[in-house]
Amino acid sequence: MTMHEDALRRASSHGGWDRRTLLKTLGVGAVAMAGVPLLAACTGGSAPAASGAAKTLTFGSGSSDEVPKNAYKALTDAFEKKSGVKTTTNVVPHNDFQNKINTYLQGSPDDTFTWFAGYRMQYYADKGLLAPIDDVWEKIGGNYSDALKKASKGSDGKMYLVPNYNYPWGFFYRKSLWAEKGYQVPKTFDELTTLSKKMQGDGLIPIEFADKDGWPAMGTFDYLNMRLNGYQFHMDLTAHKESWDQKKVSDVFDTWKELLPYQNPNALGMTWQDSAKNLGDKKSGMYLLGSFLTQQYTDKTVADDIDFFPFPEIAMEGQDAIEAPIDGLLLSKKGGQNPAAKDFLAYLGTPEGQDVYASVDSANIATAKGSDTSKFSPLNKKMADAISNAKSISQFFDRDALPAMANNVMIPALQSFIKDGTVDVKNLEAQAKSLYAAQ
Repeated sequence: MTMHEDALRRASSHGGWDRRTLLKTLGVGAVAMAGVPLLAACTGGSAPAASGAAKTLTFGSGSSDEVPKNAYKALTDAFEKKSGVKTTTNVVPHNDFQNKINTYLQGSPDDTFTWFAGYRMQYYADKGLLAPIDDVWEKIGGNYSDALKKASKGSDGKMYLVPNYNYPWGFFYRKSLWAEKGYQVPKTFDELTTLSKKMQGDGLIPIEFADKDGWPAMGTFDYLNMRLNGYQFHMDLTAHKESWDQKKVSDVFDTWKELLPYQNPNALGMTWQDSAKNLGDKKSGMYLLGSFLTQQYTDKTVADDIDFFPFPEIAMEGQDAIEAPIDGLLLSKKGGQNPAAKDFLAYLGTPEGQDVYASVDSANIATAKGSDTSKFSPLNKKMADAISNAKSISQFFDRDALPAMANNVMIPALQSFIKDGTVDVKNLEAQAKSLYAAQ
């Protein structure tokens, strides 16, 4: 989560796939809020040993959900066994980690920590809070596509991120329910609304939806925007090269209004995990979210019954654009002084390291070339194909846009829209103009 990502969440809140032309977009909004308490449970990074080879390192993780938490434990365990380096992991609830990252990095951060590609990484690199890892990339660069390398680069041209995985956003559903009801995958927006009406008549919540945490609704906005106005407009809008008080933006919300009657009416009081349970329990017909959704299904019968389809086409570019955020690891400025932390990042950048992670968390697609795809489920293959076949790949609004725009403007605006179906695009533009001018 996502946050997506993902993300004032990515509550949270998602290739071994070397052959993908991932990411022509790499931006990312961050949650830069000074004045919040330091992250609990995070300690300072270890200093290198006198020999120049530190024997310990600390790892800060916002991957607090059970599956990714266990996957990162498997990764650190494997690294300890291989290197002899003692790794202390500090896990912080996902939303807390993201919302307090600014103060965390300015305080006593861990050596390395979980974060995201693009703008959300560049933002903190520009503030001098990250350590560049060009030397790590000299070792692992051959394991990544040019697009992934670009996604890992700061605005200063230096490397900062080691990508671990990425994940597509799309509609997820239970195959057995659809087979029972005779539902067909919608290819167009009209087919989506027709299907939703039928599902409603069958007593289902047609489109499962949860936005208590604020960020999930951005995925719906992004897809409607890209399907109506195109990928480049999405990127220009998030960069404020396009204004918010224009018909193209109003059209996004007007189109969304056609879906509101079919989305879960209790969305503002629900987390994405709540909605994932509804989908698993066959109370809802489909759910637009990132593939991290599947981490919630520990029952193999349910997990094997989950399928996926891309957001239907509306007006422009068909289904060419997809949201597929990249997650990975960064070094704090302090961590850049610890050789063991760089060794850990280098290990993650190998097929071996990513296979260890993916052996526990199969909801995402590993990014290093040579990662094992032989155990991919049909669902993973379908998602990986959707990413590799996309002509344009966005991150997510809260990763592509200015942090304050995502956090302070879009979240309340979208939640208000979900509540009563109204939005003031002139106010959005006024706030955007002020925030972006201040950069």
